[in-house]
Amino acid sequence: MTKPTRARVRQSFDQAAGRYDSAADVQRQICDALSQELARRAPAGWAPQRWLDAGCGTGYALPLLHAMYPQASPLALDLAPAMLDQAGARWARVAADIEHLPLPDACIDLYWSSLTVQWCELPRVLAEARRVLRPGGRLALATLGEATFHELRSAFASVDRHPHTIAFHGAGEVARMATAAGLQGSEVRQRVEIRHFKDLRALLRSVKTVGANQLGSGRRTGLLSRDAFARAEAAYESLRTPAGLPLTYDVIELHAQV
Repeated sequence: MTKPTRARVRQSFDQAAGRYDSAADVQRQICDALSQELARRAPAGWAPQRWLDAGCGTGYALPLLHAMYPQASPLALDLAPAMLDQAGARWARVAADIEHLPLPDACIDLYWSSLTVQWCELPRVLAEARRVLRPGGRLALATLGEATFHELRSAFASVDRHPHTIAFHGAGEVARMATAAGLQGSEVRQRVEIRHFKDLRALLRSVKTVGANQLGSGRRTGLLSRDAFARAEAAYESLRTPAGLPLTYDVIELHAQV
């Protein structure tokens, strides 16, 4: 299965921008963890002069990065203009595609991206990151791995053969792509975050609220019948825990440098 088109991704996140923050608790937690790991790994005294938030969304990471590096010039970039509107006019902002950055070579010291690149062709993204980073620059990136939403895939496999999630790269693939892009010292961290929901409808509504419901080729183009949805519900119910229906986020962090 291919990724959704860039136009479909832009449309989905433009539509989700106004309500994104109401359902983005796991996204916030992943962002916080990435910033803490970046601070731990950065050499003592390292002071970037310019940083890029590639796929900034509604801008949650922007004040985090500014607090860490107050002397640096920030740049917030997102594919969806409505997301940039939510981020606010305090920041230098540009609506653009991280697969094709509208930036000159070797112009930034820190490339940051949290939960964006899973929607992209990762080799292109990493090649662009390497191109715009200055010598001595660093990359801190969080994405999602193969076990992400495995419960959804399992439940809907009993209904049809259409994909019901996008395809995710494994941690080893991410590391190899970073090396192939020319990034040095690539290190990958992986962990699991699980959220729980009262029922399948609430779970799907949460996924849709943050715009994470787009699929590529092979997706179902019509609505599920009531009977088919009931079968998927029954399959997901078999996974219920005391906390509710689980939804897994297989979190991959990539840290590298130039």
